[in-house]
Amino acid sequence: MRSASDDLTTRARIRDTAIAAFARDGFDATSLRSIAREVGVSPALIVHHFGDKNALRAECDAYVVSVFIDEEHVVIEAPTRDRIRAAMHDIERYGPYIDYLARMLVDGSPAADGLFDRLLDATRGVFEDQRNAGVLEPMSDPEMTILLVTLIGLGPVVMRAQMARALGSDQLSPAGLRRMTVPTLELLTHGIYSTTALLDGARAALADDAEAEKGSDS
Repeated sequence: MRSASDDLTTRARIRDTAIAAFARDGFDATSLRSIAREVGVSPALIVHHFGDKNALRAECDAYVVSVFIDEEHVVIEAPTRDRIRAAMHDIERYGPYIDYLARMLVDGSPAADGLFDRLLDATRGVFEDQRNAGVLEPMSDPEMTILLVTLIGLGPVVMRAQMARALGSDQLSPAGLRRMTVPTLELLTHGIYSTTALLDGARAALADDAEAEKGSDS
């Protein structure tokens, strides 16, 4: 007879095997039977734990998002040299989760939309924590900024092959991540322009447009 801890361990093994299988073969091409075969359990046990394949995918989504967000919280809350170094050197542990996101975000399904929404909500939560900690600059449109930061984070995942082609090496490797870390944080911390001329011009142009629209409506 299985103990509760055995059931939890089996559930985690099913989830992790499903993450790897969905990343490797895609959701549609992966059956509960093939996952069960890899884990060494019956398909009925997967149904017992998760209900169906869609529910299993939802749990995989939630787990993968939590892995990345939990790690991000750890580094942001105490950005010490040791924690940042550990995060950069630990990238290989996240390989299956990175592959999962890369595959599942672009399959064109409602579930892919749901996965993106989970990531966006997680970024929103991180921003809220940072705002409460007083480490964020004021934003003219926080929701748009949250979306853009989410896209910046997902870019190297979804465009991994193109980045490797452009730079000559995989940027989601320990060496690649070391190269990418400082430029990314420079962009987020300081921006890239040395003057506010472009920003000032854009704000003025948008204000003119808003004023013109207001006049045409009256």
